[in-house]
Amino acid sequence: MNHPELDIEKITRQLEDTRAALIDQSYQSKESRATVMLDQQSVGRLSRMDALQGQAMAKAEEDRRQLALRRIEAALTRIGRGEFGECIECGEWISAKRLKWDPTVLKCIDCAE
Repeated sequence: MNHPELDIEKITRQLEDTRAALIDQSYQSKESRATVMLDQQSVGRLSRMDALQGQAMAKAEEDRRQLALRRIEAALTRIGRGEFGECIECGEWISAKRLKWDPTVLKCIDCAE
C-alpha cells in the first residue's frame, strides 16, 4: 500500500512533469556536450580551454540529470508496486513532509543518518 497520507496521483504527476522537463533539458543541452574540435587555426588556446571546461560542466550537469531521472523512475516503480513511502531499510513510513519535499527519497530520516 502506498503512503496513506499522500495524494499519490498528485505525486505521480509531479514526478512525470519533472521527468519530462529533465528529458527536454537533456535534449536541448546535447550540443554543449559534443566533442570540442581542436582546430588551432580558428580558435586560440584559451578559447579551446574555455570550450573544454564548458563541455566538462555540461557533461557533469547531464550526469546529475540522469541520476535524477533514475531516481524518478525508481519512485514511479515503487508507486506502481504500492510501496511508495516505505523506508527501504526499516520498512516504516517515511514522513509525508519529507516525501512532499523530495518524492524520490528512499529512507526515513532515522535510517538516512
